[in-house]
Amino acid sequence: MQTADPAQLLTTAAQIIDGPAAEILERLSAATTELIPHRAVAQLASQCASTPVTAYGEPGLAEAVTGADLAGLLGTVTAGHPWQGVVPIAGSKHYVLAVASDRAPRGSVVVFIRDDETPTTAGTTLQALWDVVTAHMYQLTLEREPGVLAQNRAVAEARADVAAELGEAHAASLATFLGVLRNQRIDDTSARTMVVELALNGLADLRTDTQRDLVYSGEEPAGKAFDRLAESLRALLRHGPIDLELDAPGNDQLIPAGVAHTARVAVRAVILAMLTQDGVRRIRVGWQWTGTELRSTVRDDGPGRIEDVLDLGQLAERLRLHEGDLDLDAVPGWGITARITLRTHPEARTTTSDPLIALGSRELEVLERLAQGHRNRSIADDLHISESTVKFHVANILTKLAVTTRTQAAALYHATATA
Repeated sequence: MQTADPAQLLTTAAQIIDGPAAEILERLSAATTELIPHRAVAQLASQCASTPVTAYGEPGLAEAVTGADLAGLLGTVTAGHPWQGVVPIAGSKHYVLAVASDRAPRGSVVVFIRDDETPTTAGTTLQALWDVVTAHMYQLTLEREPGVLAQNRAVAEARADVAAELGEAHAASLATFLGVLRNQRIDDTSARTMVVELALNGLADLRTDTQRDLVYSGEEPAGKAFDRLAESLRALLRHGPIDLELDAPGNDQLIPAGVAHTARVAVRAVILAMLTQDGVRRIRVGWQWTGTELRSTVRDDGPGRIEDVLDLGQLAERLRLHEGDLDLDAVPGWGITARITLRTHPEARTTTSDPLIALGSRELEVLERLAQGHRNRSIADDLHISESTVKFHVANILTKLAVTTRTQAAALYHATATA
């Protein structure tokens, strides 16, 4: 396939979806090899638990692709806007073209792993093909028995949570070790002894976490839930130059243990992202529990730039699976503020007729200006945030409103405002 001729495009799409579902990527790769030369093609579909990640191409490369490599793309590549860039796969950097589709409820991403970074103009054609493939694969899942489908999705969500939490736990341990080893006030012998002690304590914590989670498997007081977060953060930051400030919840009402656990994981993920910046000296963490919503706020005093959007996008996607939100502000020279909201009654947000109810306060501010025709730079200046923060919010807005373009989002805003 070399052109985007409509008749040829339809013929190619039919060839790709005509055959066993397990061979779709192979047929997609064969059909697009002239349009976009590639070494391998990989797919991530978050609603599929049995095979959420599939790949076809060079054996050594295709077999090395994991969900961890692609998960960040699922949260940040916007449907209708193919993305070209570099993604680490199996420890090496690879040039890729990623195409996202919203033709399935949780979306899907296809990634063409290329030999070089030469820009391609095939994005529009590949977008059309991938939308057809995604719709076809989702329809196949609907034809399965409802019980199987529900179990499939539940396993997919659980797998994503466990993988993310394990990765963050490893990152937290490594960050703690590095904090000790980089501390100029600790001599080599003491540092080595301290790292060994931290490693032993970490292994002990792994053995006791399961029993502790069983104790709090239903509900726990908000104060105790926050204390568990504070304990883990103090251990994470104890040997580094970071001052940790904590604002405990103002009440001790019971909070669902699952909500508290998800909030702790999300807060730690945000802090680990903040620690990758230079110049961070203070981090402030607060919780507010209203009885139906747990609102976590994390602020730093760093440079106020979002350099690694993929990590933040991955966290936002995981929170969306739990009917939660990540609202982010990055102000150059002032730092980053992350607001994490988790709800105990998500159905209250889905039964309303207002499609904008899913948006956070900052996202509504961005959407209002977007609907007025402002560009990202203008919105950033008006709200005193960075342009990369605006891009982050726009991607979230398009996903939450189930639209693919800024124009569609603006039209939905105007229709809702005048209704």
